[in-house]
Amino acid sequence: MQRAAALVRRGCCPRTPGPWGRSQSSAAAEASAVLKVRPERSRRERILTLESMNPQVKAVEYAVRGPIVLKAVEIELELQRGIKKPFTEVIRANIGDAQAMGQQPITFLRQVMALCTYPNLLDSPSFPEDAKKRARRILQACGGNSLGSYSASQGVNCIREDVAAYITRRDGGVPADPDNIYLTTGASDGISTILKILVSGGGKSRTGVMIPIPQYPLYSAVISELDAIQVNYYLDEENCWALNVNELRRAVQEAKDHCDPKVLCIINPGNPTGQVQSRKCIEDVIHFAWEEKLFLLADEVYQDNVYSPDCKFHSFKKVLYEMGPEYSSNVELASFHSTSKGYMGECGYRGGYMEVINLHPEIKGQLVKLLSVRLCPPVSGQAAMDIVVNPPVPGEESFEQFRREKESVLGNLAKKAKLTEDLFNQVPGIHCNPLQGAMYAFPRIFIPSKAVEAAQAHKMAPDMFYCMKLLEETGICVVPGSGFGQREGTYHFSKQRPGAQELIQKSAEMMHPKHGSSLLSGTHCTACADPAGMAARVAERAGAAQPGFTHQE
Repeated sequence: MQRAAALVRRGCCPRTPGPWGRSQSSAAAEASAVLKVRPERSRRERILTLESMNPQVKAVEYAVRGPIVLKAVEIELELQRGIKKPFTEVIRANIGDAQAMGQQPITFLRQVMALCTYPNLLDSPSFPEDAKKRARRILQACGGNSLGSYSASQGVNCIREDVAAYITRRDGGVPADPDNIYLTTGASDGISTILKILVSGGGKSRTGVMIPIPQYPLYSAVISELDAIQVNYYLDEENCWALNVNELRRAVQEAKDHCDPKVLCIINPGNPTGQVQSRKCIEDVIHFAWEEKLFLLADEVYQDNVYSPDCKFHSFKKVLYEMGPEYSSNVELASFHSTSKGYMGECGYRGGYMEVINLHPEIKGQLVKLLSVRLCPPVSGQAAMDIVVNPPVPGEESFEQFRREKESVLGNLAKKAKLTEDLFNQVPGIHCNPLQGAMYAFPRIFIPSKAVEAAQAHKMAPDMFYCMKLLEETGICVVPGSGFGQREGTYHFSKQRPGAQELIQKSAEMMHPKHGSSLLSGTHCTACADPAGMAARVAERAGAAQPGFTHQE
């Protein structure tokens, strides 16, 4: 290009000789020739391609926002354009976003957030004094009295103090130190951060991370991103998804042949399985972690979502403390909580915290350093987390309204859990375990053998085949069990439970053969009548060329 430009600039008229005795016309001709060939010469391979990108990122899968969801978006757009479907709306049941499914926000939290966001409202008589008091305390702890300023990397100090006080109350007086509290961008950020510090080594000494199967896909995604070794332990579906310590022993012994098992992840209450662990089970897990020298990660974001009268939430921190100093002084534990679940359902604020105990002082410094790289979690999310752990108390102006709203949300979630369980168990070909807690159902589906063969012939997981067909026939968007992990030969799907009871009823009815669904019928399934054609169409629509989620390699 530089040469061509120089050729054009030579001389002042077409007949003026150039510096080498040529006319400008000949120089221009040469310039034109250079420009004509340049496009071909300028073509080169892009620096960033699927082959050259970070292979760990390429290996990441996240089923709850995978091809099924992309197809749901496509169908919604088609409905908006007036394209006829067997249904009038897409029912999004793929992700635990309570407010997106109709749950109303808690008034007190939104009042405090409004006051913090626009402090001029502190002079308004429309807001209760206890909300103003909370907002002033949070703002006074922020730089410039503004949520728009950075906080300390570990989080706003007074909010960390409130989190520690909450944990102490929750655990019946077991002390919590604010210095062990780290505010995070949702619980997910805390989980990925602590795993970054834990993963090390190479070859057979590479860190192994034990995760439950079924699992929340965040775990497998972070493990892939960090190039760690995923060590699966299976929950007992026949026993209401209970955790069996003998299964932990099997998993860790087998893993020692090819990695260094160092981390044990627990999700309680379970996601996507909805079970609540007993105290005895937690004691057994802690003893196992102590015995095998494992770092415990306790994902407890659903701690307020316990519905069965026979179940109670026990925090790992409390049980660890009550097992005595041999355990409480030695077992390293990181526990996680969030604004997104419980009765608040404030997913969009991305508030969360982790409490990390028995961490080596030098490692604590490394953790703060890692958090400092990203400066701080969103201060608005930190403020929302403060209201989760420091809500109105008896005697305060807002308490009665807060109590009514909290009880209403949790009561409705409990009713929906029971309704979902009962309705699924009325559908031929579906079995749902008791839903003790959390916000999801993970029913087992018994797919006709011909449909299984058709899906496998096109390298599509059978439950993905089922979920895609469910979406196209009924408009219900759920996530295939293969995205969470499941025992070989079993098939499931994950469905979130929030939303109007009418939607839950409608979803179950649309899956039932008596209402026209052929999804689990061996005689009326179009996939069985034309397995190759149906599987090919579904594979094409699901994006058969995309890696992960849908396909078995």
